[in-house]
Amino acid sequence: TWNVEANSYNNNTKPNFKVVAIDYGAKLNILRSLAEAGCEVVVVPAKTSAADILKHKPDGVFLSNGPGDPAATGEYALAELKALIKENIPMFGICLGHQLLSLALGCVTKKMAQGHRGSNHPVQDLKTKKVEITSQNHGFVVCDAVLPDDVEVSHRSLFDGTVEGVRSKTYPVFTVQYHPEASPGPKDSAYLFGRFVELMKKHKKESGVQ
Repeated sequence: TWNVEANSYNNNTKPNFKVVAIDYGAKLNILRSLAEAGCEVVVVPAKTSAADILKHKPDGVFLSNGPGDPAATGEYALAELKALIKENIPMFGICLGHQLLSLALGCVTKKMAQGHRGSNHPVQDLKTKKVEITSQNHGFVVCDAVLPDDVEVSHRSLFDGTVEGVRSKTYPVFTVQYHPEASPGPKDSAYLFGRFVELMKKHKKESGVQ
């Protein structure tokens, strides 16, 4: 249910987690997916400061998809994202959100010779070795030739070997390039919202927050 006054999305009478979603061009089904995973989602504009995001006391921060060159968006977004990362708060980004979080972690992005468009792209989760059929729509990519020591690739395209996800070794931050919220499908990557919830649950337990 969309609460216009609160600018939030919530399908739960008693949500388990509060997530601030930074809107770079978010799809509604992302908010639905987070709500179905047990989250109350507060949506904030792309240029919202880290300080204002933290005022919501979120259990996690989500970075949405969106159009354009991530480096251009990064001109106003990166300083705020770096500040949020240092707060050690769980963060999850998809598509443009993946690229921006990667830049904030010290990665580099570049324009692809051939972008990925469509709903039948095979991607491998390098941890589980499982292959997902994914929905994709992007023309920029994170360069794995210049990854910082703190960042590791978590997912790769089986079409061209490009980076499809990263995670921080130090902070509770992970990303994917594709669209796990895709509707009507494929649904292979919907587990990522559950992974975000588990990350928030672990963080709350380690922080002693009930």
